[in-house]
Amino acid sequence: MPELPEVETVVRTLELLIPDRRIEHVEVRVPKMIQMDAGEFCRRLEGQHFRRFSRRGKYLIFQMDDVYFIAHMRMEGKFYVQRPEEPLSKHIHVIFDLDDGTQLRYHDTRKFGTMELMELNGDLRHFHELGPEPFDDEFNPDYCRAFLKKRRVPIKQVLLDQSFVAGIGNIYANEICFALRIDPRKRCDQLTKAQITALPEITRQILSLAIEAGGSSIRSYTSSLGVTGRFQLQIQVHGREGEACPLCGGPIKKIAVAQRGTYYCPHCQKKRGTGIEYDQNRDHRRDRQRKVDAEPVLTKSGVSGR
Repeated sequence: MPELPEVETVVRTLELLIPDRRIEHVEVRVPKMIQMDAGEFCRRLEGQHFRRFSRRGKYLIFQMDDVYFIAHMRMEGKFYVQRPEEPLSKHIHVIFDLDDGTQLRYHDTRKFGTMELMELNGDLRHFHELGPEPFDDEFNPDYCRAFLKKRRVPIKQVLLDQSFVAGIGNIYANEICFALRIDPRKRCDQLTKAQITALPEITRQILSLAIEAGGSSIRSYTSSLGVTGRFQLQIQVHGREGEACPLCGGPIKKIAVAQRGTYYCPHCQKKRGTGIEYDQNRDHRRDRQRKVDAEPVLTKSGVSGR
């Protein structure tokens, strides 16, 4: 599913593709995805301009002329900017006709995504229970220590808890645990001081690398808008069951933690381990090294690799 780096990539791409574009018409094909009256949703958005693009956790926030347009892509949601004559996939569920003749199309194979409107000066209720952003100063060792010290649940479960820190999902929770050399099943109240101290910075390092790479394009989630994420080339454990650990060469195993597929190295991530510092400059990929040819470039239809 799209996590913070993938959502941030959508924000940055749409900022380049549709700034100040006016919505001429809205067609909702699956009304259940609209968290309000679908007719009112369409009427309010028609004539509005896309003024600002941002996100909070995994939520996309489009600031229009006098309303916020809030979207959550859930498991498989994607936005496309396409010409009207391009074929419509059966999984396109909302279409926004724009004043330059293009369409912003929302694609979702599972129909789990949601959209709604909120007043500019209103109560953004969805965000009340979200924890700090990973890049906020509030997300620091003292905050982590206070939040984790009395919790007797696995650290992986808490990393997925949006009230702890906003935006982390399964891919990056697995990668953070590996970078910290923590068994994802280890209870929060058993983490060492060093592990808790390192957690915010390690999280920021991994998410920064993923954002720079345009997120991850993996089997369960591939970006849209012409963007092919490249962070999957740097992934250490997620989705690599049975492959060699990039540190010790032992097999990576898959287990379930908090009902989510969890990948880890039993040798490097021991429950009683103290963890080690993450070296972002070290190439741990060994036999699976791949070369990324170039940075993505903006094209007329979106962002793509050269």
